Amino acid sequence: MNLEFHAVALAFGLTLLAGLATGIGSCIAFLSRQTNTRFLSLALGFSAGVMLYVSFVEILAKARASLAGPWGDTTAAWATAAAFFGGIAFIALIDKLVPNHENPHEVRFVEDLQTSMELSERAALLPATAQAGASFREPGTSGPAAAVTDAGIGKSADRAAKDDTTERRHMTGGLDPESRDKLRRTGIFTAIAIAIHNFPEGLATFTIALSEPATGIAITVAIAIHNIPEGIAVSVPLYYATGSRKKAFAYSFLSGLAEPAGAVVGFLLLLPFFSPAIFGLLFAGVAGIMVFISLDELLPAAEKYGEHHLCVYGLVSGMAVMALSLLLFL
Repeated sequence: MNLEFHAVALAFGLTLLAGLATGIGSCIAFLSRQTNTRFLSLALGFSAGVMLYVSFVEILAKARASLAGPWGDTTAAWATAAAFFGGIAFIALIDKLVPNHENPHEVRFVEDLQTSMELSERAALLPATAQAGASFREPGTSGPAAAVTDAGIGKSADRAAKDDTTERRHMTGGLDPESRDKLRRTGIFTAIAIAIHNFPEGLATFTIALSEPATGIAITVAIAIHNIPEGIAVSVPLYYATGSRKKAFAYSFLSGLAEPAGAVVGFLLLLPFFSPAIFGLLFAGVAGIMVFISLDELLPAAEKYGEHHLCVYGLVSGMAVMALSLLLFL
């Protein structure tokens, strides 16, 4: 199989765009006031429809055709099926072994982040208020009267300090340092888990884009939509824990870069052995990976974000658009 520079560059570029969508999800979390659940439900269902249709109709057929040349039809059919389920087993094993402090694909909402931001900003104003109250003294008092006043102020200051602590904990969702540390670990583990999941997704996107650029564009869009909620999932717990937009965005952005990293590693490892047979096996395995992602991540997330029928409508729409695009390029 001859690999031209512009084809490889296009495949890497599409894989990079798909990965950077986690950063888009993080930006949406910071800039939006509420989660558009209906849109996300439709979009995730749409992505699942695209990936399922192209896997069963296009990718498996091309994988079998690629294997039929060197191995014959019967062996090619068996090898395609084996590679397909091998791809499913591979991504399922990653899903099982990945650090799972919290579900890396747990649905998060923009409202959670906005609430945390508002409470943090309000909490920042409290120390000045408590300090002003503690420094107050009735003018013109001295001696025993002043001592009584100071004692009263001391008690008031104690109460203010307790109220301040209570108010601060209330405004940060009742989070003590231990809880914030736990949320920080949750966000970091979520970023690591998503990065590991994105690694084979990057290889899948790259492989398809390298062989079929038009199909690769459609898969890039589907994977990018899939990565947007993942960016939100990383940003929400990290912002709750640190109060830093930069840290939350950085982890979200870095988790997405695992996709082009997966493409680079896969390309470098497979380049010396690239042949029609290797390509066919890889293509069938990629189909298995995408089917698993659709069934294990996209459709459950679409259900959680919105109504059941919105998820189904998005699924069917994705299949229809993918079918139309494939027919137009015949």
